[in-house]
Amino acid sequence: MEQQIFGGQAAASTTERPLWQAMKRGFLGRCPHCGKGRLFRAFVKTTDRCEVCGEEFHHHRADDLPAYLVIVVVGHVVVGAFMGVEAAIMLSAWQHLAIWVPLTILFSLALLQPTKGAVVGLQWALRMHGFGGHRDELETHPEQ
Repeated sequence: MEQQIFGGQAAASTTERPLWQAMKRGFLGRCPHCGKGRLFRAFVKTTDRCEVCGEEFHHHRADDLPAYLVIVVVGHVVVGAFMGVEAAIMLSAWQHLAIWVPLTILFSLALLQPTKGAVVGLQWALRMHGFGGHRDELETHPEQ
């Protein structure tokens, strides 16, 4: 009896792509493949390809996932900190606004690019959206 391999023979013959290493490299703004080339040409615009190894990024589809992840993380941190401060000391509404609005904006901007890089690294490691050398199902079978 032949052993079944998840992903078929095509997946069995491909090289392994370490997930956490690729996400870490993307989080740091580096190419998930080689770790040397830049991943971004602007704040959240990825380069078309790595200038070191030539890996293509133009087909990635991070879409809104990085923004949603940043909202969840920053929301939990800021709301938790707000509740802790509110329980410890009394501040007026304008003092809370002066503290929490700038912190929310700062944290969100600081995490957006690294989070998008990690999502692109995740897609690369899992061979999603063109990173596996094949076209997506939506691209090969457009709606009729």
